Amino acid sequence: MSESSVCYCYILSCEDGTFYTGWTTDLGRRLKEHKGGRGSRYTRSRLPVTLVYAEELPDRSTAMQRERQIKTFAKKRKTDLVRNSKITTQELLKNMHREEVEQ
Repeated sequence: MSESSVCYCYILSCEDGTFYTGWTTDLGRRLKEHKGGRGSRYTRSRLPVTLVYAEELPDRSTAMQRERQIKTFAKKRKTDLVRNSKITTQELLKNMHREEVEQ
């Protein structure tokens, strides 16, 4: 994977009311992995999960830094981040799908 590949930092809402934060190069694939119980140990025991926030970042390093930053946030701050996001996760996924079709 090239360092300049577009990456995503995302937040999942888990069934028990907690949040899970991660990063990936393929948001659609990663979401399917989480929902299928193959994403992470944390989410595996907290299904179902829902994608509630995602942001596109220019590269792996930036995505990893953003993930670490969000993980330090208190739950209220994460909730505010989700509520105040400018683009909905559904719009982001729709845009990603459109880009895949155009390629």
